[in-house]
Amino acid sequence: MKQILIKTNRLTKQYGAITAVNQLDLEVFGGEIYGFLGPNGSGKTTTIRMLAGLLEPTSGEAFICGYNINREPARAKALIAYVPDHPRVYGKLTAREFLALMADLYRMPPEYARDQAERLLTLFELSERADELLEGFSHGMRQKVVVAAALLHRPRVLLMDEPTVGLDPRSARLLKDVLQELARQGEAIFLSTHILEIAERMCHRVGILKEGRLIAQGSPEELRQQAGRAGGSLEDIFLELTGGAEDAELIRSLGEEGVS
Repeated sequence: MKQILIKTNRLTKQYGAITAVNQLDLEVFGGEIYGFLGPNGSGKTTTIRMLAGLLEPTSGEAFICGYNINREPARAKALIAYVPDHPRVYGKLTAREFLALMADLYRMPPEYARDQAERLLTLFELSERADELLEGFSHGMRQKVVVAAALLHRPRVLLMDEPTVGLDPRSARLLKDVLQELARQGEAIFLSTHILEIAERMCHRVGILKEGRLIAQGSPEELRQQAGRAGGSLEDIFLELTGGAEDAELIRSLGEEGVS
């Protein structure tokens, strides 16, 4: 039986009169890569920050490996790693020092932490610059350092917000391979992305969010069946469900003959 590693129960976040996330019910299993899709402003990042314990919900609950993220934050956060869309690093640290800091925060055994850090630096092709200050790294290189730091303590749950932003094609492919291997080992990966091709090729299931509500969920093939679009792409289904098809019609109308 599959183990539920991420679960939300009517999870809601309001900002005054605006409801960013509206009674969200989710279950993500170990061994699963779950893609979280939606237009800008649909509530994806807000959801991920609530799952990570960085944002307190207005109502509802979120659980990581059975632990309530708000009532048992220490237990839950020990089992997760969070990769934001904009990597935040300490510029005056080197990449190796940054990984050592993360290992200390997670109270990893020093020798294991050093070995794990070296493996990750090698994997992400950072070894040659591991002793340079992070302030001199490009966005893509900082992203790789943050991903390496997230994997350092072998989390059960990996929360990723647009993880391929800034990565070159080789690094993006490497990240894809790493995530698939982690899923094979039983971890749960929850990621948001605007690149629907990535979601279609990599994710076991996807959820589509619109105006804070989950409007569709399933494997890409299941979503095709639900939408009655056998053979259609995930992009086609996404646009149909989120109103993008109407935008396409407006774009086509721009080419129509106007008033002379």
